[in-house]
Formats: sequence, structure tokens, C-alpha cells
Amino acid sequence: MKSESNVTARAGVTQRARAAVPALPPGLVLGALGVLAFSFSLPATRLAVADLDPWLVAFGRAVVAGLLAAAVLAATRAPRPTPAQWRALTLVALGVVVGFPLFTSLALHRLPASHGAVFVGMLPAATAVAAVLRAGERPTRRFWAASGAGLLAVLAFALSRGGGELGTADLELLIAVLLCALGYAEGGRLSRDLGGARTICWALVLSLPVTIPVAATAVATQGAHAAATAWLGFAYVSVISMFLGFFAWYAGLARGGVAKIGQVQLAQPVLGLVWAALILDESVGPGTIAAAVAVLACVVATQRTRVASAAGAPRASRDE
Repeated sequence: MKSESNVTARAGVTQRARAAVPALPPGLVLGALGVLAFSFSLPATRLAVADLDPWLVAFGRAVVAGLLAAAVLAATRAPRPTPAQWRALTLVALGVVVGFPLFTSLALHRLPASHGAVFVGMLPAATAVAAVLRAGERPTRRFWAASGAGLLAVLAFALSRGGGELGTADLELLIAVLLCALGYAEGGRLSRDLGGARTICWALVLSLPVTIPVAATAVATQGAHAAATAWLGFAYVSVISMFLGFFAWYAGLARGGVAKIGQVQLAQPVLGLVWAALILDESVGPGTIAAAVAVLACVVATQRTRVASAAGAPRASRDE
């Protein structure tokens, strides 16, 4: 009897200890997985455009991902979107299938990946604005303060690295960020009904009539001869950045809210700089560590705020 009592007591203590550790919100976990997948996108794009034409990288990756998406939709017998959903998918495709890949490929043909990573730091703030305009969310003042602090930290880091004057490539990166924010907000809103995987899959399939001809023209005019590292970069942005990463990312936005989960991407510039240093041998100094601490602190602050929706709390995705 005494032995059984001891076992029961230990089990009770263990259960209480586990209950004392709060579980991470599913939206936050999924969003973090998406950001981890996206964080290598700019270094991988830089590897690809070193040998391949930027237009081929931008549209070829969408073709590969679009064919994979068509196979997934056919295998799961996914129902066709409604007319209203098709219109929303057009904005998703414009932002994340065409706009962001094209303008980042053009910019990174002339700039290092670390430069592009700094500009991506503006994406969470832009996504929050797009969420207000497109997803009907109403962030609190505390949320805006934390988000603004994260943006200032990223901009201060950019200035410390001498990112002063804006050239053509800088404007291309800025356009990429604005279009991507639109695609994130619209895709996150749509994922509440379609689910994260189906949202990106339908957007990719919708884009195929445009992406296939442009990619084919790029191959015909510029060729497709490249080193193995360039093809590895192309494979990553095609399968992970353009396809699988969005499964987690859109599901996270749908579950946790576009504006709130979008702030997790404040960590992406620092992660991108780490990958750029490890893979591309780009310099990363003490300022990167300071920026990492500041940015991650702002991520934590945004996740401790509440974001209201025009229709109430965000619904869980009917997903995957």
C-alpha cells in the first residue's frame, strides 16, 4: 500500500508540473515554422540568381510549386473555390507567387542577401497594416507600439550597416515587401475558410497560365546552365519557400491572427543574416547579435498583446 501511495504521489506531482508549463499557441508554432522555412529564402535566391536568370528563378519556382500544388489538389479532391475566393486568390498570387519572388530576384541579382534580409524586417509592420485593411483586424495600441519598436530596431540595424541611399534594387525590395504583405494578409484571411494548404495551392495553380510562359521564355532566351549550388538554391525556393513553407505559415495566420502572427517574422531578418553568413560567407558582426536580441524581444511583446477581429476572434483553420 505504501509503495502504491508513493507512485500515486509522484504521478500527481508530475502531472501538476506538466500542467504548470503553458502550451504554445498552435498559431504561433505554425507561424514560427513558416518563418523558419522562409528565413533561408533570400540566401537561396542569391545562390540561384548567381547563375540563373532572375526571371527564370522568380517564375520557374512558381511553375515547380504550381505543378506540385495541382497534384495535391487532385489527390485530395479539393472543392473549387467560390467566385469571391477566386478574387481573393488573385491578390494572394499577385503578392506571394509573382510579386515577392520577382522583385527579390531582380534585387538580389545586384545586392547581397544580407541587404535583402534587412528590408524583410519591414514586412511584419506592412503585414499588420494590410491585416487592418484586408482582414478586418484591430490591433491594440500596445501591439502597434511593440511592432513599431521592432521596425525601428530593424531600421537602426540597417543604418548601422550603411544601408543609406536608396537605389533601384532597394526600391525593388520595397515593392517586394509591400506586395508580400498584401499576399500574407489576404492569404491569412482566406485560410480561415480554405485552410492554409489549399489557399497557397489554388493561388499557385491560378498563376500557372502566367508563370509557365514567362519561365519558358526565360529558358529560351537566357538558357538554364548553372552550377549545382544555383540549382540547389532554386530547388529550395521552389519546394520550401514557395510551397511547403506556406502550408504552416497560412495555417498559423488563420489560427493566431494575421497581424499578431505576422510579427513573428521580425525574427526573419536576423535568421536570414545568419544563413547568409554560414552559406554565403557574408560578414555578420556584433551588431547582428544586438539586433537579434532587440527584434526577438519585440516578437515576444507582440505575442503578449491581443488583436481583435471585426468578426470576433480568428477561427481555427479547417485544414490539413
